[in-house]
Amino acid sequence: MAGLGDVASMVGNRFVNNISGSFGSLTIHQWIRLVVIAGAYMLLRPYLIKLGSRFQMKQHEADEKASLEEAAAIAAGKKAPLSANDLRGGAAKKAPQQPESDPDDSDDDVPGAVVSGTDWGKTARKRQRRVLRKMLEAHEQALVDAQADDEDKDIEEFLED
Repeated sequence: MAGLGDVASMVGNRFVNNISGSFGSLTIHQWIRLVVIAGAYMLLRPYLIKLGSRFQMKQHEADEKASLEEAAAIAAGKKAPLSANDLRGGAAKKAPQQPESDPDDSDDDVPGAVVSGTDWGKTARKRQRRVLRKMLEAHEQALVDAQADDEDKDIEEFLED
């Protein structure tokens, strides 16, 4: 416990020494500059806060207006009400175009079809199948290379220099 008290007193002494050294060595020009900066901050801060609140209020009003217009469009029947997928953030999106066709990826996949948030598992499964297929091909290639090396060693036994 004595170590903790020593550390606290050391920190306190350093703080006092640094602050007194900083302000004790200021010239008159530096004092004036410090007072001007602090004063300008204290004078301008309330105006900057009011300006920020005005911008924030305008943004809130615009958001509220947009939500009221959307609610009116839904009530008038011009727009479909929100579905559970829309609320979850899974609004319908266009499916990305796959440059390569994959026979294993034919899970009722129509190019350009609309995909909802509930279909994320399908693309993950396709991606996993591609990764596994690439790993299997790499392993098979390594086995073929190893077998070719073994055959070369067998042939080298019979060669003479």
